[in-house]
Amino acid sequence: MKEQGKQREPKPGMTESALLAYITRLPHAKANFKQLTREFGAKGGERDNIEATLERLVTRGDLVEMRGGHFVATARSRELAVGRISMHRDGYGFLIPDRPVEGLAGDIYLPVDGTGGAMHGDRAIIRIARIERDGKADGEVLKILKRAHPTVVGEFRITQRGHFVIPQDERLREWIEIPEDMAIPLPSAQIDRIGPKPLAVADAAELNGLIVNVELLEYGTGGHPRRAEKPVGRIVEILGKPGDFGIDVEIIIRKHHLPNHFPPEAAEQAQSVPSVIAAWELTGRRDFRDMPIVTIDGETARDFDDAVWVDRLDNGHYALHVHIADVSHYVKPGTPIDVEARLRGTSVYFPDRAVPMLPFELSTEICSLKPHADRLVMSALMEFDRQGEMVAQEFCRGVIRSHERMTYTNVHLLLEGDPAQRERYASLVPRFETMQEFANILNRKRVKRGSIDFDLPEPVIEFDEEGSMTGVTRLPRNAAHGIIEEFMLAANEAVAAHLGNVTPASLYRIHEIPDPKRVMEFEEVAAHFGVSLGVGAIPVRKVTYTEKRRDGGRSRHQMQFADAQLKVTSRNYQKLIAKIQGRPEERILSFLMLRSLKQARYSTENDGHFALAAENYTHFTSPIRRYPDLVIHRLLGASMEGWIYAEEPELRSIADECSQTERRAAEAERELVEWKKAKFMAERVGEEFDGLIISTTKYGLFVELQDLFVEGLVPIDSLPGERYAYLEKVRKIVGQRTRREFAIGDAVRVSLDRVDPSERKLQFSLIEPERKSKKKRY
Repeated sequence: MKEQGKQREPKPGMTESALLAYITRLPHAKANFKQLTREFGAKGGERDNIEATLERLVTRGDLVEMRGGHFVATARSRELAVGRISMHRDGYGFLIPDRPVEGLAGDIYLPVDGTGGAMHGDRAIIRIARIERDGKADGEVLKILKRAHPTVVGEFRITQRGHFVIPQDERLREWIEIPEDMAIPLPSAQIDRIGPKPLAVADAAELNGLIVNVELLEYGTGGHPRRAEKPVGRIVEILGKPGDFGIDVEIIIRKHHLPNHFPPEAAEQAQSVPSVIAAWELTGRRDFRDMPIVTIDGETARDFDDAVWVDRLDNGHYALHVHIADVSHYVKPGTPIDVEARLRGTSVYFPDRAVPMLPFELSTEICSLKPHADRLVMSALMEFDRQGEMVAQEFCRGVIRSHERMTYTNVHLLLEGDPAQRERYASLVPRFETMQEFANILNRKRVKRGSIDFDLPEPVIEFDEEGSMTGVTRLPRNAAHGIIEEFMLAANEAVAAHLGNVTPASLYRIHEIPDPKRVMEFEEVAAHFGVSLGVGAIPVRKVTYTEKRRDGGRSRHQMQFADAQLKVTSRNYQKLIAKIQGRPEERILSFLMLRSLKQARYSTENDGHFALAAENYTHFTSPIRRYPDLVIHRLLGASMEGWIYAEEPELRSIADECSQTERRAAEAERELVEWKKAKFMAERVGEEFDGLIISTTKYGLFVELQDLFVEGLVPIDSLPGERYAYLEKVRKIVGQRTRREFAIGDAVRVSLDRVDPSERKLQFSLIEPERKSKKKRY
């Protein structure tokens, strides 16, 4: 035992991962502080280090401190789980675990009295009360690790019981009590907005019905409404009236807690950045200013991250230079701009405005690769053979002067032979043709290895001059988009592989193998269309259990679990996409295939990228709008100069944070688009549309309207002629008398009956074929 103690003795700077690994290996995966200091022989500063490390692990949820002072590793415990709370508007909720729990199928149910005052989005540790034989589980909140809502946006309401704010998010069901002396915000609190100036009010009575932002002072106790203590807050912003122009963006920004105001110290730092590059800044940089380098972006783009140059070499190979704005030169670790950029994680793009990651002085000025202006870059210089295999690479800091600011449209027209464009850019025509030739080679190579390309339409909202939505169109895509996509993918892969070889730890963009259950669910739907991913018979584990009914009787049920060892590759998806191309069911099956895949995320573990069929992948090409790219630039720069920018624990924290901020931005962007669609459709109640059934549930059919990219529900009890039932095994809604079926992929015609703009929900009714429309479809 003494010899083992010597082996365990830590160095003074014990890492979190080392201490956590040690506790996890112990019997029952638990230990107390006295035990740890004794077994490690820790004294003085080492004891303080162990105590501080334990506190960090508890804060993160890797350990939980139990009564008696024992620290338990949650990863090994069958009684504890850590994850994110998802609340329902009726008061109950679910914990979405961070990692799989043995014997558990799906999320963990939290009854109303077991939520422990948690709000939607909170991170928490829960105690699992029981796991049924079918894998379903329920539990109760043990500890809230991190609150998701320091503020809440909602409508101010004066009642006989006092002043309250009703949250915009229906999953935050508790009204927030506002003491009368906290109803009027301080003037200094009214600066954090990007829209019109806020309303000024003299007393609380004028607030009634207005949209406000509330800082939470007390979170309440949760549980049954009659017994629960309500949360308490104070008004920090008055946003305006519910129907005001632009109020939707202001609400979404605050609902998703998007930082939209740069702190004074960050703004001051941005303003102090020189707008002209000094001579000393060019020291040690390669000079590319005489080369005909170009940027290719959309017509409305304002920040230009990337510029490219391609040439055909004498040996028949291709030279590809990808130059990326060197944001790391201007944004140093720990500076005010860096702290704010990490907090934001990414720029957020709404239909009519953006919330940038970096101040405009950097994002659209000194860092943006504007034409005919000297700009500092981080460069990936690559050589490829005729088959698209990379045979040489080099990374360096450089300086460029963009020859032209090209758009996707004019490059596409030039390549299609448009006389005006070819004349205007005559000197660049041969180079663009070489770009297209080389991009096609890279694409063929990528497809050959199994990379997946979903040709799903991307909706774009159109506005009139007054900012009102006029319609939804499909985002145009042409050959120029493909050129830039292939070049950026090549650079990202090259940088990922290089850093994996030269740094002890790096940051990767990973896309994991699909969950077998999701694959099985897709295969069941695909079978109705006579197609398959071709993964063969899916091994399943069947569990039969008996459920006691309310009437005292018993009913038997059977659950199926897909085998976790299911062999599925990106080629399975790729082949099916090719097979259904041009068929009526192409869009719905492509949509369902996409839903069967996991979300890509950032990680310090290089697990590869499933959809791209890439062994190494990262994000290097957009440091103006993505924080992980900025981190990659720092790692790359440090590797060139022979030092280490960050250790694995710090990079892991960055990976987790950036994955979360990316999801937050995507949810905010999606919600605002859905809100604008709902307001647009509210003026079309009573009109008829052609649609496609994209989902069936026990509640009814979810239909997506063709051309408008808008979806809504046809309630099951509104289906005409007879009673219908949902058959879960075949995912169909079937008439009980005629056996008429409604299935995913069916084309239908519907009438818009009702729109709830605040909840972004549309309700349709089915139109029978023989019925004649009285209104013209929009």
